[in-house]
Amino acid sequence: MVRLGIVASEFNYDVTYLMLQKALSHARFLGAEVTHVVKVPGVFEVPLAVKRLLETADVDAVVTLGAVIQGETKHDELVANQTARKLMDLGLEYGKPVTLGIIGPGASRMQALERVEDYARRAVEAALKMVQRLQKLETLSYEGKTLDIE
Repeated sequence: MVRLGIVASEFNYDVTYLMLQKALSHARFLGAEVTHVVKVPGVFEVPLAVKRLLETADVDAVVTLGAVIQGETKHDELVANQTARKLMDLGLEYGKPVTLGIIGPGASRMQALERVEDYARRAVEAALKMVQRLQKLETLSYEGKTLDIE
């Protein structure tokens, strides 16, 4: 059974609360165990919580959830781009998948609400697929075989 941690932003909570509920439901449906749910103030704070979860033995992958709504400045671009970059770095550093269920930048509140289900569901699915495929890769490296991994 794949063990997931979920980090959800509280900013834009009308969107992220729905994302969290959908992610929990979909993980259950797919047979994953959610070992930790961490809520952080905003998307910018997500990477620190992800780092802590990646350091625990009972987390195979981390799903991130958030919504970066477009404002009058380019602050949404700064937050979303820097967060995504750091999440990718953390996954590589710890050798565990970190999936990006963060809507934006450039999304309106209505666009974010329309994407709640897709982003939450896809982030959970990507985490499960990556854990399973990395496990297959590890097995193959011990057996000295080369195969296409699906």
